[in-house]
Amino acid sequence: MKKILLLLALALTVLVTTPAQAELKLVVGQGQVNPMPIAITDFGGATPDDNSMGRNMTGVITANLKRSGLFRPLDPRSFIQDAPTAAQNPAFGSWRTINAQALVTGVLSKTGDGRTRVEFRLWDVFAEQQIIGMAYMTTPANWRRIAHIISDAIYKRITGEEGYFDSRIVYISETGPANARIKRLAIMDQDGENHRFLTDGRALVLTPRFSPTAQQITYMAYYNNKPRVYLYDIDSGRQEVLGDFPGMTFAPRFSPDGNKVVMSLSKDGNSDIYTMDLRTRGIAQLTRDRSINTSPSYSPDGKHIVFESDRGGSQQLYVMNADGSGLRRLTFGDGRYANPVWSPRGDLIAFTRMYKGQFFIGVIHPDGRGERLITKAFHVEGPTWAPNGRVLAYFKETPTGARNSGRSAQVYTIDLTGFSETRVKTPLDGSDPAWSPLNP
Repeated sequence: MKKILLLLALALTVLVTTPAQAELKLVVGQGQVNPMPIAITDFGGATPDDNSMGRNMTGVITANLKRSGLFRPLDPRSFIQDAPTAAQNPAFGSWRTINAQALVTGVLSKTGDGRTRVEFRLWDVFAEQQIIGMAYMTTPANWRRIAHIISDAIYKRITGEEGYFDSRIVYISETGPANARIKRLAIMDQDGENHRFLTDGRALVLTPRFSPTAQQITYMAYYNNKPRVYLYDIDSGRQEVLGDFPGMTFAPRFSPDGNKVVMSLSKDGNSDIYTMDLRTRGIAQLTRDRSINTSPSYSPDGKHIVFESDRGGSQQLYVMNADGSGLRRLTFGDGRYANPVWSPRGDLIAFTRMYKGQFFIGVIHPDGRGERLITKAFHVEGPTWAPNGRVLAYFKETPTGARNSGRSAQVYTIDLTGFSETRVKTPLDGSDPAWSPLNP
């Protein structure tokens, strides 16, 4: 990824409150949240190019905040004060008239070296004060990433949660009939933009996973009809073979420090959990049970691993220490549980549940409390966490064609409340998404 220069030109300004004024903040809980009305004006500048870039940035910021389900951007046609004047001196009474609780303004300008200075401010309309003000220096080509970074700053200041907009999703792009799908590795921004294919489709690829640095991806490809695991460097496009694993069905997942991967291998008809040290290529076996043990995922502190197993007679989730000790059963519900993945915050584990002919995406606390099913479909699978642990991505399949002989797979995101399901538009069908950490 191209590196951009970010220059913090304005100090973070914290809103000073008085006993009569409550700080502008959106409390995010487990229940449905009423979206905050927010006015986002067009960022403007001295030249037509600045104005065009500013409008594009405003569009991205607006779409990001709306898609989160926590904000309700107001229709610009309702704005009483024009954007340039608001950027200099907001008429807060005019913004209160249209019920805006927060206001975003921005100004663009050129610098002597050809870069663009992007300044934005977030205002509390009722307190009539600036909450935050920042500026960034960048090349014009990177305007979209700056818009994501600004979206993250707004999201964090108002919700108290880290943002997730400056991130990417890698997934499997699919095309062709159901019995002969062409599958390619593809990557995009979290909103579906800046899409590009990473592999050419000559080999069947499956289950990509990001490294903790967001610069490498593990994925599995069938080479001469045998599963082979690769490491792919996003910046250089260089691929490295991690190994040939005849008994593997899913790509490994990285440990939080990036030094190990955890995986499931099948030997002599038995599937167990293993780790590989990426520095030495040494392999250690963690489970030894005559059952199916698969889909392992590390906790964010690296101390525990969650996985699925049918050792208790049905497909359920289990947790063990990173060395294989301390095994305990996590789920006890009816149906089958699969695809567990630990939240980056450590507070939840997402999973797929199959029950009474339906597929569900759900979450549960690591101690087994508070299981919640947040979405369901004919076939929904492959949950992956946004870097802030507040949003999930997954893929959903629907039958197509005569007698439902075909299928279409699409990538979706959803807030943990379950009220903001959004399709991420991709050029072709998409499955097996993996969400990156925040971009470096």
